Amino acid sequence: MLAWWVGQPGPLPGRPLVKGIRDDPRPAANELLVDVSVCGICRTDLHLAEGDLQPRRPGVVPGHEAVGVVVETGPGAHRFAPGDRVGVAWLGGVCGTCAYCRRGDENLCTAPVFTGWDKDGGYAQQLTVSQDFAYLIPEVFTDEQAAPLLCSGVIGYRALKRANLPAGGRLGIYGFGSSAHLTAQMAMYQGASVFVMTRSEEARALARDLGAEYAGGAYDNPPVPLDSAILFAPVGDLVPAALAALDRGGTLAIAGIHLTDIPALNYEAHLFYERQVRSVTANTRADGREFLALAARIPLTPTTTAYPFDAADTALGDLAADRVTGSAVLRVRPEKA
Repeated sequence: MLAWWVGQPGPLPGRPLVKGIRDDPRPAANELLVDVSVCGICRTDLHLAEGDLQPRRPGVVPGHEAVGVVVETGPGAHRFAPGDRVGVAWLGGVCGTCAYCRRGDENLCTAPVFTGWDKDGGYAQQLTVSQDFAYLIPEVFTDEQAAPLLCSGVIGYRALKRANLPAGGRLGIYGFGSSAHLTAQMAMYQGASVFVMTRSEEARALARDLGAEYAGGAYDNPPVPLDSAILFAPVGDLVPAALAALDRGGTLAIAGIHLTDIPALNYEAHLFYERQVRSVTANTRADGREFLALAARIPLTPTTTAYPFDAADTALGDLAADRVTGSAVLRVRPEKA
């Protein structure tokens, strides 16, 4: 099969992604073999290619927002049948026995398996996934619309929960890419006012089109104090700005897997009056199921930019340079006529 994999991690001009032929995967016990049609392109893939996240094994195939059709099931796999359309997300396995798994916090598992990091992901024509970590895709979404939901959407959903946004509250969003533009729609559906701070004028325009009350520069002060904020941009320098924008008792949730260093905080300016910072780590399968049901009910409207399979490295370059508005997706297989 055709696939892209991480060769030597490093800056994108050095072409860390390699395209070529890999052996076709085979489904093991309790696994599904999936023909991938579309895979979302996530900033985590960029961190992996550039070495901010070290690959867990040599030559790993990135991609954890894969949508496709089950073509074969391994021994004991009975939850899905050939022909079912499924999504394959970041969390690909947990131990099930550690204290975190036992208490329902499987996103904090001490021995997790991540798609596109520990095992091969969706930048390939086929992949395998444990039947317990695959999702049925709601019919309301096309493959291209569904792909970014599987990470950008579900992480945004968890970040929104972690941000403790009160009913009808004021939510600040820092960075307005794939996850943020979906999270904004969820927050507004729940009655919140959304204030967006981002360096991209195209992203600010999208925020306004989606109904944001305010869209300004990345370090601009919003016009009113915020009840909650979510930081999606992987920029530690934005943490003090976001905390300073919070009202008393406000919460900042940091949604990324990677963040540059946070500068020194001033207790009175940034933390006093019970302002707090919370991180977001992956998601549980319950988060995924809850989110997909909510996404279909709203329904969310993902803004996507599609790239042909041969252009995966170009897509990562555009993502790094903020040339993507909304979500980038990789068309692994050509669209059917």
